[in-house]
Amino acid sequence: MNFPENLLYSKSHEWVEKISDTSARVGLTDYAQDALGDLVFVNLPEPGDPVTDGEAFADVESVKAVSDVYSPVTGAVAAINEELLDRPQLINESPYEAWFVEVEEIEAFGELLDAAAYEAHCRAEQEK
Repeated sequence: MNFPENLLYSKSHEWVEKISDTSARVGLTDYAQDALGDLVFVNLPEPGDPVTDGEAFADVESVKAVSDVYSPVTGAVAAINEELLDRPQLINESPYEAWFVEVEEIEAFGELLDAAAYEAHCRAEQEK
């Protein structure tokens, strides 16, 4: 497993790239996209929509199932990655470039892990 050091990670398998103290991009980790399989559809919120740490803000559909994507931050959606709406396979191809939303006015960051702690979390899940 190889997780970029510059990102933070949630236990529900989203990554966070801080842009500033009050804004960040959020996406789905390589571990998550690999477990889900080939993604064929993504449903994103609208700019301006609120997101809350620990609550679903999007969902992805794979050939296996539909899965929720949980927000690791509390704030408001500033932008969505519209390219994913037409090309959800980008999440499989480049999960750390295929951000879902940019969140601003962040009031709270959830419990986030650095790359080493997230890797340990993923290993523990695989051993279950």
